[in-house]
Amino acid sequence: MAELKERLHSDMVASLKARDSVRTSTLRMVLTAITEAEVAGKSAKELTAEQELDVVVKEAKKRREAEEAYTEAGRSDLAEKEHAEAGVLAEYLPQQLGADEIAELVRQAIAETGAAELGPRGIGKVMGVLTPKTKGKADGGAVAAEVKRQLTA
Repeated sequence: MAELKERLHSDMVASLKARDSVRTSTLRMVLTAITEAEVAGKSAKELTAEQELDVVVKEAKKRREAEEAYTEAGRSDLAEKEHAEAGVLAEYLPQQLGADEIAELVRQAIAETGAAELGPRGIGKVMGVLTPKTKGKADGGAVAAEVKRQLTA
C-alpha cells in the first residue's frame, strides 16, 4: 500500500476506536474510492501516491459541490454533513494556495508561455503549464478565472 492509503487506513481504525462516526464514514468512503480506482479497467493495479491524491482531491471536490447544492436548496442539515466530510478530507490534501500565490503563478506562466499577446485565446496554453503546478493545491476553476482575468486585463 502507498503511504497515503496506509495513513487513511490507520486513521480510520483510530476513528473507529474513538467512535467518531463522521470521520470513520468519510475515511471509509475515500478508501473505497481508492480501491475502486485500483480495480477499474481490465486489470487491477496499485495506485501511485499521485493517483491516490487525485482520488482524495476528487472526493473533496464532490463534497464542496454537494455542500453548495444543499445550501442553495435550503438543506442546511445535509450541507453541514458535507462540510464536515470536506473538513476531514482537507487534512489529507496539500496546503492550498492563496489568491496571491495563484496570481503570481499565473503571471509567471503567462510570461513563460508568451500568451500575453494572444489575449483570451492563450488561456489553454497557460492552463497547460499551470495545471501540473497547482494540481491538488488549488481549485481549477479559481486558477482558470485568474488566468482569464489577467489575459483580458
